[in-house]
Amino acid sequence: MSETLRLGTRGSDLALRQAGAVKERLERRRRAVELVEVETTGDRVDDELIHRLGKTGAFVRDLDEQVLAGDVDAAVHSMKDVPTEMPDEMVVAGVPERGPARDLLVTPAGESLSALPDGATVGTSSLRRRAQVLARRPDLVVRPLRGNVDTRVEKLLAPTLQREHERRLEAAGELDDPDGDADGDGAFASGDGTADADSEDVTPEFERTVQEWFEGLAEIERRALERSVDVEYDAIVLAEAGLERSGLLHHVPHERLPTAEFVPAPGQGALAVTAADESVTATVQEMVDHPHTRVETTVERTVLARLGGGCIAPVGIYAVLQGPVVRTTVRVLGREGETEVAETRELPVGEHADAARAFAADLADRGAADIIDRARKRAEEDA
Repeated sequence: MSETLRLGTRGSDLALRQAGAVKERLERRRRAVELVEVETTGDRVDDELIHRLGKTGAFVRDLDEQVLAGDVDAAVHSMKDVPTEMPDEMVVAGVPERGPARDLLVTPAGESLSALPDGATVGTSSLRRRAQVLARRPDLVVRPLRGNVDTRVEKLLAPTLQREHERRLEAAGELDDPDGDADGDGAFASGDGTADADSEDVTPEFERTVQEWFEGLAEIERRALERSVDVEYDAIVLAEAGLERSGLLHHVPHERLPTAEFVPAPGQGALAVTAADESVTATVQEMVDHPHTRVETTVERTVLARLGGGCIAPVGIYAVLQGPVVRTTVRVLGREGETEVAETRELPVGEHADAARAFAADLADRGAADIIDRARKRAEEDA
């Protein structure tokens, strides 16, 4: 290994932030690190759902191929994207301390899941989130939602902000297009980043001018104002860790969903640093690995590997290390949330991997295997 450790990462804002956190941790231990951006298959495909991409590890495989080829020394992934089956040469060398694992419901006005109106549209491309939402609220409509974290938030906020912008322009007498479509595609971009917010008049209805209102928006809201969208979402479901690491958590209204019911994906909130070279592995493990998180994610991934659900079935697995036990919740659902097998069990920490396999086997015998098999057949039919 050279003096500078080359750390591979995807080029999205979130991926760079995550890799930057690993880089900073290594540099605190006086290890020189260079981030190397790698475009993955998942980054190049725009019209596939996340669960279909996950069947082949599209966000992971290309990065790990760079590791195996020696073009980078290690790679940083979101742990939930890493397949349970890896090339023999590859190992998860480091698991940094986990961030928040739960899911959030994000809405323009801060509504809770129970307060959403009948027939409201919820956006997610996760089979697990879809099934869990429908299990609680079968009256809702769940529509696919792709993109990076900031893109998904912009798609949610865009219609509400654009309507508000239109109201303010109309009140100020500045609305050029009676349909509120200043540029013809549903967005309000002026081309100079001001979203046509140039009125200096304050109307009785509003305390601020259009320009003052625009200047008071967060950057994510300004970008949303200029985005054209095909689907209007009443809410979207996202991982809290992704919003937090993207710096957006405090800019959007949200409800934290309970992990006992909205059981996170295996490894959600955690990162994985993969490597192949023994000296790199030893270095990363010594400087990055968080034993507490390693145990929790090992339990989650062991249960997932035994059940075989992967990205074809709605499977939530969440393990929390509590003294001598690992409290583990598993929820396996039908794709529409219509059926499920679920249980919480305390596994002995000293035998956590073996206990996780036995737990998964019990769940499989109780019907989880049948649910996953039906989901697999449906996925094959949809392919």
